[in-house]
Amino acid sequence: MKPFFFFYYFLSVVLFIVALPLLIVLSFKQKYKESVPARFFLFKNPPFTTTNAIWFHVCSLGEARALKPILDALKEKKLLITTITQTGYNEAKKYNAQLRYLPYEMYLPFWIKPQKKLIVLEAEFWYLLFTIARRRGAEVILLNARISDKSVNKYMKFAWFYKKLLQNVDMIYAQSEVDKNRFLALGAKNIEVIGNIKLAAEIKKTKEYEKPDVTLIVAGSTHSGEEKSILDAFFAYKKKNDAKLIVVPRHPERFEEVYALMTQYAKQNDATLSRFSQVKNFKSDLILVDMMGELNNMYAISDIAILGGAFAEDVGGHNPLEPAYFGCKIITGKHFFHQKELFKYVHHVQYVAPDEIKDALEMTKELPPSMVEERINLEPVIQKILEK
Repeated sequence: MKPFFFFYYFLSVVLFIVALPLLIVLSFKQKYKESVPARFFLFKNPPFTTTNAIWFHVCSLGEARALKPILDALKEKKLLITTITQTGYNEAKKYNAQLRYLPYEMYLPFWIKPQKKLIVLEAEFWYLLFTIARRRGAEVILLNARISDKSVNKYMKFAWFYKKLLQNVDMIYAQSEVDKNRFLALGAKNIEVIGNIKLAAEIKKTKEYEKPDVTLIVAGSTHSGEEKSILDAFFAYKKKNDAKLIVVPRHPERFEEVYALMTQYAKQNDATLSRFSQVKNFKSDLILVDMMGELNNMYAISDIAILGGAFAEDVGGHNPLEPAYFGCKIITGKHFFHQKELFKYVHHVQYVAPDEIKDALEMTKELPPSMVEERINLEPVIQKILEK
């Protein structure tokens, strides 16, 4: 092992000790009560029992969903999946694969077993993960790899580090030519542009709901601060239009917070409000969907989708393919840097600031539904994964 490896490992231990009080506090929060103990204390998170398998690593919900068409093509193989977040873990439970949380880096020398392939999605760049997996025989592949506009300067400032990291990567499948050039600038080799694998995902609804005979607006995957702007715009729009608003927060731990906010707006505007988990209908003016797995079902009956995650500067947007697939007229924010490649394929989208949502709602009367015009061929990726 080179001196840098030992220095990096020592630094990871020091950072763990410094962060220990915070990690203990986070372990009691609903959002992290499974992931933090598993990742940072190895609670119920032993090494895989299988070796010489195909190992996928993803961060969260979106990447876990994107795996489906690939895993379907590999269903006869031994498959492993690691995730970072609890929502990603819950999504990955749907697959026929051994599942773990990826431990914090200082545990990896003792946790990783020899595997055939390690396929890492998007921007999950972990030095010890790549180094140790490769030294133990795995071919390391980056899939759906990207370096966002917002992150590129940070990567370039630490180009010396990312060059060391990427030396342990055998193949990179980049989302775009821009991403390819950024990886080349960091010293990466063997890069092929295939587009965003989320274009290959099967999009479907799981339940059939009857659409109310009014304009139905769904605010999907919303984050803190976004619901207020959306509610302001909705009630301004509702003064001249017969409409209902469905709100689907991105994170379930925010359901109560969002319901409290919606309650205030309902009282101020003499509107009705309901929780979807309790009524399973759309009779109210405002409906909070406080259940997981319902967003596509909401898109399927909605006229307009206000897609969250892009109105503030720090999230990076969410997948527009789902509302576009169901023909929603899409309104989203201007900060969609993590989804930039996907938005290239979706047409008739309005990109607005939070205080422009009301005008965008009015504009939907003159615009056609959003649509997706592109697909992706995953066959080269499948063949690479199946190579001996």
